[in-house]
Amino acid sequence: MDLHEMPYRLKSARQKRRLVKKDRDKRLIQLDKHQNLLWKQKRELPMIPLAQPYQKGWKRFFVLRKDVQQSAKAAFYQGILDKINTLEYYHDKSFIQRIRKKGRYHYEVRPQTLRPIYEDEWFGNKLKLTDAEKLCFYRYEGFSEWHRRVIVNYLFDEPWRFVLAVKPHIIYEVKMIDEVLEQEIKAIDNHIENNCLKARIDRLTRGRGRRRWYADFFDKPKYINKLKNKSMYLIQERYMD
Repeated sequence: MDLHEMPYRLKSARQKRRLVKKDRDKRLIQLDKHQNLLWKQKRELPMIPLAQPYQKGWKRFFVLRKDVQQSAKAAFYQGILDKINTLEYYHDKSFIQRIRKKGRYHYEVRPQTLRPIYEDEWFGNKLKLTDAEKLCFYRYEGFSEWHRRVIVNYLFDEPWRFVLAVKPHIIYEVKMIDEVLEQEIKAIDNHIENNCLKARIDRLTRGRGRRRWYADFFDKPKYINKLKNKSMYLIQERYMD
């Protein structure tokens, strides 16, 4: 019987390799979904109260200054502080860290500032600021080394109304540990790491395109020489107009 008269066609070597690769990619996608499901189950585990709470370092946050606490607008400024307060943890009560400058070590207090309000949070009013509270903020434009561009933030105009307070960081409850869940997560992590599958999984699940912040960080506007590429430059100006 002639091969052309057969009811089906035999797959070529290239088609077989493609099917094998496609089947492997499907299994990697399912593995990534299963890993995300396990991490979700781990995050949803309840907290267990401790019979004997213990101290783990110190925590530092902002509080109202004494004269502000005694003023008539104490509740007003406390409402603002609840929305822009920050919390820092450290092993030493003094919050002093060793910093190396110009080849020498210096000891300085760890800096801590109030939380800035980002531009999208300000216009979307995600912090639910009142009109009176918005009057206490000013618009600040600054260059961000991380984003490599100018960003807009809204800062509190009177930070002197708040002072830092340090208190012991007491642990009253801990996250429940599921040993079977931990072993399964560890097994999947080891399988991905030992077989170098992380890059392929990221490409299958997150696509080839870079994120916007990633593109802004590396991509630069293309330089156009007006004298060398005069015709191209005139065409671009015509479309821009």
